Amino acid sequence: MKMPAAIRQRVIPAAAATGVVALLAGVGWYGYSAVANRPVRHVVFTGDVDRLPRDVLEEFSRELQKRPVGTSLVSVRENAKRIPWVRDASARRDFPDTIEVRFEAYRPLARWNDKDLVSVQGEIFSAPRDTALPLFRGPEGFALAMVTAWPRLVESLAPVGSPVAELHVSARGAWEVVLASGLRIVLGREDMVARAQRFAQAWPQVVARGVETRYADLRYPNGFALRQAAQVTAPKNKK
Repeated sequence: MKMPAAIRQRVIPAAAATGVVALLAGVGWYGYSAVANRPVRHVVFTGDVDRLPRDVLEEFSRELQKRPVGTSLVSVRENAKRIPWVRDASARRDFPDTIEVRFEAYRPLARWNDKDLVSVQGEIFSAPRDTALPLFRGPEGFALAMVTAWPRLVESLAPVGSPVAELHVSARGAWEVVLASGLRIVLGREDMVARAQRFAQAWPQVVARGVETRYADLRYPNGFALRQAAQVTAPKNKK
């Protein structure tokens, strides 16, 4: 069946246009593929770079330069997040031959238990430990509560005259702190900040009386008990 002339006039230009689009798409894809397969020649690190280990960043840069510039950015980001101290990372291409990686580093607050660190957001992460940081010891799930309470306890106990070096929470939820002087202060499971404040207010009287102690039990409703360092057995039936 012969196609009417009017229809032929519409179909032929449309077919020609489709062919041109397909040709351009093919050329565009070929061009992109050629660029994407170029090796990465430049790696740019931005963000919290100064807080990350330089030798690890240099090794990461060398690894990226073995890849084509069209490499998976998801893979780049996941590998970047494995670098010690990295909390989060993002990656982008800058054609023709550059990849930029932006880092967000953890802000450590304290050492956590025997091997990890805890951030100011209450997140547990693994990185080389700084012994100058205070030590937190607690069960799983308590990190955020300890981070939240930390500044209030530090402020409350400041009048004692020795910085807080350790914060402990037992498996039963009982809190205690250890000062840099070696003084252990048992806070219990309730009203920790209020107890710490009362103790700090009374501390000048303890000093004035010449009392030497390494252990203070604040779990009494109307006061606290001081004992010698060798006598560390806590009294029963207190919260």
